[in-house]
Amino acid sequence: MNYLSKIIFALLLIPITIFSNGCDNNLITETSFNEMNQFEVTKNIEWANPNGHSLTMDIYVPQTGKDSYPVLAIFHGGGWLINNNSVMDSMSTYIVQHGDYIVCNINYRLLVDQSNTVTMNQIVEDAMGAVLWIKTHISNYKGNPSKIILTGDSAGGHLAEMIITAGTMLESDGFGGESLGFNPTFLPEGKRAEDVAADNLLEVQAAILSYPAFDIYEACLGGMEKPSNIFWMLGQGNPRGIFGNDFNVEENSELYKAVSTNYLLKDKSEMTYPPHLFIVGTNDNLTTPLSIKKYISQLEEKGHTAEYWEHEGRPHAFLDSWKNQFLGTEFRKDAPPALDRMLEFMNNLFWD
Repeated sequence: MNYLSKIIFALLLIPITIFSNGCDNNLITETSFNEMNQFEVTKNIEWANPNGHSLTMDIYVPQTGKDSYPVLAIFHGGGWLINNNSVMDSMSTYIVQHGDYIVCNINYRLLVDQSNTVTMNQIVEDAMGAVLWIKTHISNYKGNPSKIILTGDSAGGHLAEMIITAGTMLESDGFGGESLGFNPTFLPEGKRAEDVAADNLLEVQAAILSYPAFDIYEACLGGMEKPSNIFWMLGQGNPRGIFGNDFNVEENSELYKAVSTNYLLKDKSEMTYPPHLFIVGTNDNLTTPLSIKKYISQLEEKGHTAEYWEHEGRPHAFLDSWKNQFLGTEFRKDAPPALDRMLEFMNNLFWD
């Protein structure tokens, strides 16, 4: 996909984009009664506050009478520069209405946050921290911390897969030491990053990745950090390196590859990855079906397996909560077939 096509695609997203990751930190609890599952949602639960930046999640709990539920953790998309978790509100509601799953809809920092200083490794650390918070606290909401499914679309899919492929690459000094590791934004009481890695506390039981990004290194070689990436404008930030202005992809490739899942894959003899389901639209020109198939081939070469499902005739971002008249997508007509496939995948793992 050339730069012009990417710019045009991004412009088409403008009518549906939320530009701020800020949110009201007052807890809001609602109960929905309808012909589908009843559920309760508690919104704006603060799970971390790195350098004064409040990170929250919304937790949806089905009211179907079970003592415990598997947990679906959602990371939203938006090129690491735009949107907040509200873009996944409709997906969260659909899943909890149609399945026996608790849903955690997560906010993480964007590159433009904290005066446009957030780095890509910090975003990954937020995603890791959110999962550790969920494992520590979700039993308070009837969630089973030993049955965690990660999902995300586009940039969110990248974060979900980073937890799986880099979940033991943890160091208290993060990217600041002699070697590259991640220091999760939230840590269980009494645990250091190294303890989390040693105990494999970021292990999860399944992953569902919708039109995910994999190769950040290649994307930055192609101009992701440049003004030609319209998402910088949408995120109201000045274009810069994703690790700050002191680093660049040509001279510091090791940084970029450390946040690119395709360079982190391990043989099954070293680490067993959980079951994966990949979902992509046949008309997606941003994350193409070919790129997903290539990644699955890399997984298979390492001894892992994955399921694959194409959404016929759909472009990128068909899971977004709202209607995009330019792309011709609308949640209520485009998302349900994919969400039903997700539910089928999860039900086969957890409720058969």
